[in-house]
Amino acid sequence: MRACVVGLALALSLLSSAAHGTLQIVDGIASPQLHNQRALRIWLPPSYAREPERRYPVLYMHDGQNLFDAGTASYGTAWDVGQTADRLAAKGEMQEVIIVGIDNNADRIAEYTPCCDPKYSGGKLDAYQAFIVDTVKPWVDQHLRTLPGREHTAIMGSSLGGIASVYIAQHHPEVFSRAGGVSSSFWWNGQDLVRQAPTPTAKVRYYIDAGTDGDGLEDTVKMRDAMLAKGFKEGEDLYFHTAPGGAHNEKSWAARVDLPLKWFFPARQ
Repeated sequence: MRACVVGLALALSLLSSAAHGTLQIVDGIASPQLHNQRALRIWLPPSYAREPERRYPVLYMHDGQNLFDAGTASYGTAWDVGQTADRLAAKGEMQEVIIVGIDNNADRIAEYTPCCDPKYSGGKLDAYQAFIVDTVKPWVDQHLRTLPGREHTAIMGSSLGGIASVYIAQHHPEVFSRAGGVSSSFWWNGQDLVRQAPTPTAKVRYYIDAGTDGDGLEDTVKMRDAMLAKGFKEGEDLYFHTAPGGAHNEKSWAARVDLPLKWFFPARQ
């Protein structure tokens, strides 16, 4: 009887471990473009270890410290984006994906923004996007079993990381076919990014959202309207979402991150 109980416990343990992805932290990724270095926090999906021939789509995200672990998150709450992706994949609602979280640093405002807001300045986003495109992605594609083509590659972030994601995909559609701006700071520099909204000719699908609780919804609506005026079509290459009660924090972002995940990486039919 005891052997049966032990065997059952082991089987349940193996089943549990197989159902969850794993987090790997790679320290000291150097950026020649920004003259600094940082960690990558990489979520590998549940099947990664047991299917050694399989390759996976990749989602790149900013503010890596806030994505997977409440212990490293800036305000004590994480997105739990890896766990959400695993749960959705297990339910057949999306593909399994590799998620690459790129840590921020003390220069976050400058790195995530184009030049130049009258109050906050900024202006290192071109160097930061070169770091992602020319250093981070090649490293990831070399060391992990990725599907490297643009059709399998997305980028997403929140707040300033949201405008960074939209900007980077807009300028590098050959690398990214999907971009998510969650609670994006479209107010930056007098809504300059709204005036320079993307066009649909580059074939990038955009997800943008905002909550109703002091989350910049008015600016995001203006970005949506600007994109629609340029020819985007909601439900096809633009997904706009208003989050009732949503605030500008990780708890709110965690509550709705399933929306872009399922839209970016739908389950294969």
